[in-house]
Amino acid sequence: MALPPCPGPKLSRRTMIRAGSAAALGLSLPQLLRANPTKTHADHCILIFLNGGPPHLDMWDLKPEAPAEIRGEFKPIPTSVPGVQFGERIPKMAKWMHRSALIRSAHHSVNNAHAAGVYTALTGHDRGDNSAATFSPNDHPAIGSVMGMLKPPKSAVVPYVSLPYVTKEGAGGPPQPGFYGGFLGKPRDPFFILKDPNAPNFDMPELALGPDIDPNRLDLRKQLVTKLGGSTTSLEHDAIQAKAFDLLTSPEMQKALRIDKETPKVRDAYGRNIYGQSVLLARRLIEAGSRVACISWAPDANATWDTHGNNFGKLKNELLPQLDSAVASLFADLEDRGLFERTLVVIMGEFGRTPKVNANAGRDHWNFCYSLMLAGGGIQGGAVYGASDKIGAKPSRNPVTPADVIATVYHCLGIPHDTELRDRLARPFTLVPWGSPIAELVG
Repeated sequence: MALPPCPGPKLSRRTMIRAGSAAALGLSLPQLLRANPTKTHADHCILIFLNGGPPHLDMWDLKPEAPAEIRGEFKPIPTSVPGVQFGERIPKMAKWMHRSALIRSAHHSVNNAHAAGVYTALTGHDRGDNSAATFSPNDHPAIGSVMGMLKPPKSAVVPYVSLPYVTKEGAGGPPQPGFYGGFLGKPRDPFFILKDPNAPNFDMPELALGPDIDPNRLDLRKQLVTKLGGSTTSLEHDAIQAKAFDLLTSPEMQKALRIDKETPKVRDAYGRNIYGQSVLLARRLIEAGSRVACISWAPDANATWDTHGNNFGKLKNELLPQLDSAVASLFADLEDRGLFERTLVVIMGEFGRTPKVNANAGRDHWNFCYSLMLAGGGIQGGAVYGASDKIGAKPSRNPVTPADVIATVYHCLGIPHDTELRDRLARPFTLVPWGSPIAELVG
C-alpha cells in the first residue's frame, strides 16, 4: 500500500541544495526555512556608508533656533513631507522624503576610533570600546555575508559587493572591520571592486577569460582542480574555487560591470566622480541579481566625512553635492525600473558629529546622537523616528541603537534578526541578539 504524502510544505530542489550548503555551516533546515519566508519586503540592499561620520546637524537634523556655534552655516529647507526639514545642501534628496524614513536618535558607546564604530554600525554588535582593531575571522558577519548565505542570488553574479575602497583606519592603517564574512568564513567576504568606475578605461579584466581560454577548456580545468583536491580540499577552498569559476563564465556579471553602456545623461545625473559612479554601478549589480552592494565612501577613515576642520566648506563644495546627486538619481532609477519596493537603501555613517563647531570650523566625533536615512523595500515613507534634544546632543525621544537599525534592515530583507548561525566550529551565534525591528518604520 502506498504511503500517504507527508504533511507540510513541498521543498524545491533549490531549497534542498541550499539546506545542504547551510548545514555545512551549522544552519539547520528549520532555521533556513524560517530565514526564508515566502514573502519578503526586499530582495536587495544598497548600503551607502558615509565612512568617517556625517554631520547630522547639517544634513537631517538642523537646529535653526540654536546658538550660531551649534546651528552652523546651513539653513533648513522643506522636504516633500510637511514639517520635515533637511539641510539646504541636499535639496534633491529632500524631494524624496515622502518615500524615505529618518532616524534622528541613533546612538552607541564608541566615540574615538572609527574602526570600532564602523563595526558597531554595520553589524549591530557594539564593541563597547574605542580600539582601532582591524577585522578578525571571529567578527560577526556583514549584512551582505548573511544575505549571500541565506539568500544566494538566482543569477550567476556575486552575492555581496563592496566598492570603491577597502577603507582603512587612517592613511596606511589596517582595513576596518564590519565589511567581512567574519565567523562565516572567507567565502562570505565581499567581492571588492577597487577601480574607479568613473575612469574612462574602467573594466575588470580579472573577471574575463584570457584569449587562450574558452569556456569548455575552463570547465575541464575546473574538473581537474576538483579531482586533484579530493577529500583533502577544505570547504572554504572549494567555495572560493567554485565562486571564481562561476564568475569567469558569467555573462550576467560581465554585463553588470559595463557601466559604459549607461547613457551620458544617466551617468551625469549620478555625478561624474568615483562615488556617484559607484552608486550607479551598485544599481547595475543589484539589477543583475546581487543581494547587497556597499559603497564605502572614503579611502581611509579620515579622508572625507571626518570633518574635524573646514566642515562647511567640504560639505558645500564636495561631499553633499555628490551625495545629493547620487542618492536622488538612485531613487529615481529604482523607481523607473520597478526596483524601489524590492531594494532597501540605507544611508548612514558610524556616528555623527559634535553639536558645537570647533575652533577649526569643524565638527568632531559624536556617538551620543546621530541620524540616518532608509528608503525602499519595506520602509514606511515619510516617517521620522526618534528626536534629539534642542542642540542635537542626546536623544530626547525613542533612542535607537545600531542593533535596532540592523534588526530593522534584516526584517526588511526577510531575515529574522534572531536567526541562529553557527561558525566553522559549530558554535551558535544569534544574528542580532539585542536589537528589535523598529515597527513604526516597517509598517
